[in-house]
Amino acid sequence: MKKRFLAAAVMAATMLTSMVASAAGQTIYVLGPTPDHGWTAQAGVYAEQKVEEINAEGKYKAVYMPASSGEEQVDQAQTIIANGDAAGVVFFALEDSARAGQEALIAEEIPFISFDRIIEGPDKYAILNASGDNWACGAGIAYWLQQKGMEPGDTMVTLIGDNGTVCSRRQEGFEQFLKGELEYYDADKDESYTTTQVWTQDEIDALCADYKYVCNWSADGAYEYLEQKLTDIVKDAKDNNGKLYVYSMDDEMTFGFLNLLEANAVDDTTKQDLADMDVYISAIGGMAELYSVIDGTSSQSEIAQTYFDDMMSVYFSPKMMENVIGYMEDYLNGDWDYEVGEGKYEVVWIVDKDNVANYEGFAGH
Repeated sequence: MKKRFLAAAVMAATMLTSMVASAAGQTIYVLGPTPDHGWTAQAGVYAEQKVEEINAEGKYKAVYMPASSGEEQVDQAQTIIANGDAAGVVFFALEDSARAGQEALIAEEIPFISFDRIIEGPDKYAILNASGDNWACGAGIAYWLQQKGMEPGDTMVTLIGDNGTVCSRRQEGFEQFLKGELEYYDADKDESYTTTQVWTQDEIDALCADYKYVCNWSADGAYEYLEQKLTDIVKDAKDNNGKLYVYSMDDEMTFGFLNLLEANAVDDTTKQDLADMDVYISAIGGMAELYSVIDGTSSQSEIAQTYFDDMMSVYFSPKMMENVIGYMEDYLNGDWDYEVGEGKYEVVWIVDKDNVANYEGFAGH
């Protein structure tokens, strides 16, 4: 079966001319999230808008198929196959369980672009694997926290989205930067940065060992974890050196921390100790609501200023999904230089109080 998959992928790459000819007038299918809230929902909004533009142009028919789970996306892939009119599929996998849907497309020799969550295995047969640069997200946060004084032996909380490739690559980038194996390129400043202190793997492992939690990309998930653990975290940080660093892999989870403090769900002693310590918190995304916290215009800005010494969010816009759908149009039009299984990663950069006024966030709530 793997040989068949590889043959299909190679044929899709090398017989582009005939593919384009046969695809004329057929359908571009886009699989993504059901718009509700947060980063994934906004990606779905941008996808719907792009699909409408393609249909208005009239060269291709485009269909957006929203889903709430990877299993639902497997069913959608089977529907696409049954329809028999697919020119190509842009596949934003919501969970790794969507793997079977991608494998079904490969078996039917239907070209697909994998977006954001890159599922290992099928990624080798995608005509392109596209996402923001998740390694750079991790490197950027490592750089920023180091600039705020983070050293081996410090106390850090890691709030993880899930166990897929997005967060694993963010963690890899974080560690590679500290070990001196990866630079952080800041597109906003057009500058590259390297670690000011090379860490050992043991030092990194110790930093990440005690307080880490998979929050399922949820503010509520972060809230519930911190509600249980914050007293212990703050005590450890206070007893250590009075410094606390928060490596949050998404804006939503950073809001979980803010929401907890706003709800007065933390005892007064812990809150006072937190206010007295040096606390630096990160995020990834670019929600307009978090930008408002950073620039001081949000109702939660006072909370952030009381308990956090500084905060940031790596710019990682869901608008990139429009670009990815555009890549499928390029492919079908014969404007294509990528090899099967290749990756394309959009640049990311730090947004903080110094440059937040220069960027427009997306509506997360």
